[in-house]
Amino acid sequence: MSCEDKGNISYGITTFQQIITSCCGAILTSILVTPLDVVKVRLQAQSNPALKGKSFLDSDGLTDHIYLYENGTGKTWNKTSARFTGMFDGFAKIVQREGVKALWSGLPPSLAVSVPTTVIYFTSYDHLRDALIYKLGDNDYIPLIAGAVARLCSATVISPIEMIRTRIQSGRLTYTQVLDRISTGVTQDGWLSLWKGWGPTILRDVPFSALYWYNYEYFKMTLCKKSGLHEPTFFIIFSSGAAAGSIAATLTLPFDVIKTHRQTELWELDSTDSPRKKTRSLWEVMKRIVIENGFTGLFTGIIPRLTKIAPACAIMISTYEYGKIFFHKLNKDKDM
Repeated sequence: MSCEDKGNISYGITTFQQIITSCCGAILTSILVTPLDVVKVRLQAQSNPALKGKSFLDSDGLTDHIYLYENGTGKTWNKTSARFTGMFDGFAKIVQREGVKALWSGLPPSLAVSVPTTVIYFTSYDHLRDALIYKLGDNDYIPLIAGAVARLCSATVISPIEMIRTRIQSGRLTYTQVLDRISTGVTQDGWLSLWKGWGPTILRDVPFSALYWYNYEYFKMTLCKKSGLHEPTFFIIFSSGAAAGSIAATLTLPFDVIKTHRQTELWELDSTDSPRKKTRSLWEVMKRIVIENGFTGLFTGIIPRLTKIAPACAIMISTYEYGKIFFHKLNKDKDM
């Protein structure tokens, strides 16, 4: 596959084959990255007493993960007083005291959302990019536009499912209780209530996606040219994905912090019986963060975020690209 061929038309694969590759990428990424996520969240929990009894939301670039803290620990964690001194110490102590399975706690609900989200997202991106290239010709800004629109579509479609999942996890409710609450919300506020929290999600995910795809395509093309290669190697794809994910994660971190605060407020209001539930606007949330923690408060958690998003993006794009190359060669051999 030539580095100069940007459209999926050159791949010669079907939409179903694209769905298979994106599905495999989402599953593999979640399996490999979840242990990093578990350790990172525990490190953050032990250093922040304010998380006691509250929900915590985190993202790996593909989807969100919700964790609960009770008395400073997650509901699935052993109630021990031992503290972690770092990532490696956390891995060792979790495996020693709770077993290897504890590193993948919370994986099933994450897969329930990450798989359909990623399938819609990556497949939409490829088709949009191809359509834009066909209509407008090759342009460096096409990945930026296609990435933004693809994320907008996937986030909008999955938003109701994401809301159901977050309510189940954050409120520890049964499916019946959640459906009753949703039914009541739809009756009182209309069908748009199913997209509560959509605005903050779009504020973070659309810029992230636009920056990610623009930089990924740029880095891949540049590395291919400098190496004198016609086809991108695994190292080029992997490193381009990691670099693009790191840049996008850093530049959009303020949006992520605002989304987390905003989403937490929505969950807390949902759990109260107050007849008047007034939430702050995004601008008010941002001003409060700056007033309480300074401008640097908008970049809280930059190191843990990069620790997870960089490998997540690299693993996902590598799996997806090589999956498409595999099906391209398979289809080519069948036609011969």
